[in-house]
Amino acid sequence: MPTYEYECQQCGNRFEVFQSMNDPKLTLCPDENCAGMVKRLLGTGGGIIFKGSGFYQTDYRSKSYNEAAKKDSGSSGGGHSCGSSCGCSGKPASKPAPSGDS
Repeated sequence: MPTYEYECQQCGNRFEVFQSMNDPKLTLCPDENCAGMVKRLLGTGGGIIFKGSGFYQTDYRSKSYNEAAKKDSGSSGGGHSCGSSCGCSGKPASKPAPSGDS
């Protein structure tokens, strides 16, 4: 349940209320000496804090996927720096033959 911040339009009293999202908005100032109307303020909300491990895509991969990835990374040899997922042929680019036009 969220915490909402309100401000009285008459006395300027600011207060927070812990209420359900389905509850109706408050309308009257809770101060006994004031009968002013209150306005709900826009808050920054609570930030989400991720603690610990387990927030990476690779943490949820299956065991068979991880084994295949290890095999794939071990077989990409030959001095090719792109890796196997680049889509190229794995061979260094050939230089064009020099033309006889000088």
